Order: sequence, then structure tokens, then C-alpha cells
Amino acid sequence: MASGEDSSTLSVLRPATPAAPLRVPAEAFPPVYRAFRGVAGLLLRLFDLRVEGVERLPVAGPFILAANHHNYLDGVVLGVAVPRPIAFLVMPRVFRATPLHPPFHRRIGSIPVALERPDPGAIKRVLQVLHDGRVVGIFPEGPFSQEGRLVRGRCGAAMVALRAGVPVVPAAIEGTYEALRGRRFYLPRRRPLAVRFGEPIHFGRARRGPIARTEREEITRRIMSEIAALLRVPPAPAAAAGRAGAS
Repeated sequence: MASGEDSSTLSVLRPATPAAPLRVPAEAFPPVYRAFRGVAGLLLRLFDLRVEGVERLPVAGPFILAANHHNYLDGVVLGVAVPRPIAFLVMPRVFRATPLHPPFHRRIGSIPVALERPDPGAIKRVLQVLHDGRVVGIFPEGPFSQEGRLVRGRCGAAMVALRAGVPVVPAAIEGTYEALRGRRFYLPRRRPLAVRFGEPIHFGRARRGPIARTEREEITRRIMSEIAALLRVPPAPAAAAGRAGAS
């Protein structure tokens, strides 16, 4: 996705060193996640992956990571760039893409979620993950963006953030669309990749009662606007609608 800036010019920003280092227990990666992350990290060196703003990620506690979405590389990039395990929301067709996908997704902690109908079971699992102090990854656009640009967001990330009372960290991923555009067998071409993390957005304490559609849509617009700002492109003008996004 074009951003008006060559991705190769991005600098890797390391977390700032605090005067008194925080003592935070290391969050364990599931074994399959850890192995996949290690291999993917080595491979992404070939793509000159640049990470900016990692110091903005909470070092502990729950949060929602909300990013733009083009293809499967987005999850790989985030999984390598974020120093904590992410429980991604994925669509059932992705969760069950091949016989090997369900056991893989279960072992890395993915959460299948239906987009075409309400899925209270998936939302309950997401809220439990956040209650446990972990990170949930949501692609608010829903299915892959076929246009190579940011499209309108669905309201799932906003709803979960309000229900759980956790911050949302916006993220902008660049280069994955170009890496896989027109490629056969899903093998990416070499292309500089980049991810930028924004400041956490807070929406107050956990909400138990009904949440107005207008409020969900307004918060979704805020999230998508932050992602657009990180991409340095104007946000999609259409109003947000729908439920939780997934890979």
C-alpha cells in the first residue's frame, strides 16, 4: 500500500530504555507459535522488515491490536514484530483452509469468528483472552482488502474494546499487498515490508449495558482514522458497519 514514503527509508525504532526497568514476567509463547515466529523472523530479513513504534506497545496487560489487512503476510509480520503472543481472530474458511490449518491455529491460539452472522461464542472467547491479560489481534476491515488500499472498518474491534475496557493499539502494515499481488501459490516476491504502531487508544472502563450503534461506529471511525494516519493516506469515507474483522 502506498503511503507517500518509500518503506525502505523507515528506521527501526527500539524501545526507549527507562530509568528504572520494569520487572514484567515474560509472557510465554505457545511452542508452535514460538517455532513459527523464529522461522518467519529469519525469512522476513530477506524482505527488509522495518518496525516503528514498538515502544508504544504495552509491555503487560490486555490490549487489542487493530491493523489494516491485505493477505496472510499481515499476520506473519505482526507475529514477528510484536514481542508478545497474539490471539488473532480468523474467519472459519481461513481457520479450515486445509486439514493442517485447524491444528496449527489451535496451537497458536487463533480464534475463529463468523462474519456473516452474530457469533457470541467467539466474542466470549475473545473477552476471556483479554480478561487473562493477553493480546487480541483484529483486522477491522474484515476479509482481505482486494483493492490494495484501506477500506471501511467493521465495528467488531470497537464493540470488544468497549465490552472489555481495554485499549486499542492501531497498526499500519505496508508492502504485503505488493509482495503477493498476482503471485501464484502464495509465494511472495521480495519487497520491503514495514509496520508502524500507534499510541494506545483508551475508551474508558468495561461496559455491561447496551452500546448504541452510533457509538460503535464513531469509535470504529476513530480506529480506522488512526490506522490511516499511520499509513499516511486519507481514510475511507464510507461509514463503518458490521462485526469483528478477521484475517
